[in-house]
Amino acid sequence: MSRHATRRVVPAWFRRAGLGLALVMGVWCPIVTQSSSARVFDQILDQYVRDGFVYYAALKVERRAFDRHVASLAERPAGFDAWSEARRLAYWLNGYNALVLRTVIDHYPIRGMSAEFPDDSVMQIPGVFSGREHRIAGRRLTLQAIEDEQVAAFGDPRAHLALGRGAVGSPRLRSEAFSADRLEAQLQAVVADFATTPHHVTLDRAGDEVVVSAVLGWRAEEFSTLAGADGTGRSPIERALVTLISPALFPSERAFLTRNTFRLRYRDFDWRLNDLTGGRP
Repeated sequence: MSRHATRRVVPAWFRRAGLGLALVMGVWCPIVTQSSSARVFDQILDQYVRDGFVYYAALKVERRAFDRHVASLAERPAGFDAWSEARRLAYWLNGYNALVLRTVIDHYPIRGMSAEFPDDSVMQIPGVFSGREHRIAGRRLTLQAIEDEQVAAFGDPRAHLALGRGAVGSPRLRSEAFSADRLEAQLQAVVADFATTPHHVTLDRAGDEVVVSAVLGWRAEEFSTLAGADGTGRSPIERALVTLISPALFPSERAFLTRNTFRLRYRDFDWRLNDLTGGRP
């Protein structure tokens, strides 16, 4: 065998992330620690996610570093309970998003049989949200449990818009990981993007209607905590919606909401896979 036979080129993003490499069975593999793992995930999102859509085919082929990142999530990080609230929330958001991506590539290309959802939908994966358990932070949790028990516990409804559900109808999956030092600005950007993307919020001034993503209806109890003082005759979720999206809107759009004549309607959730392979769906 040539002395060059097992040579591997180290990706530039590995070097930028400050990772080490270990030789395992003749193959160079990344050494992932908790701090370097977060950087790895940031680089993966930057490389494979565009405008909320994912190059799933490429990620599946080039998954070695990603798999090691997901494996690093299994154990509870040292000193986790002493972390700041922002750092812990960022951890759960990133963990959820990573597990969704890993679930998709484990089954990619998805070819389901249920007539209830698109053929390529994550919902074609049996138990995808509520049935499949994942090892994270020393526990076995489903994706639904991560959202219900961990993310919701922080009491910030914006966090539910930061979860990528592997679907076209989901709020946009960011091309960067969440981080403690930038979390507030990142969540503000998540809301602004949600409020100004017609697929998530549509202000139909001619029809006097506001059409919003089903995600707000799914988590109505959490979002209702944003409701302003009652004096408009509106339900808590309607008042919360106005509070949530108004800062990102144009003055004319805010004036439309202030007239307080609109009807609220939820948009059917689009469960098509947010797959960028071969072009957007």
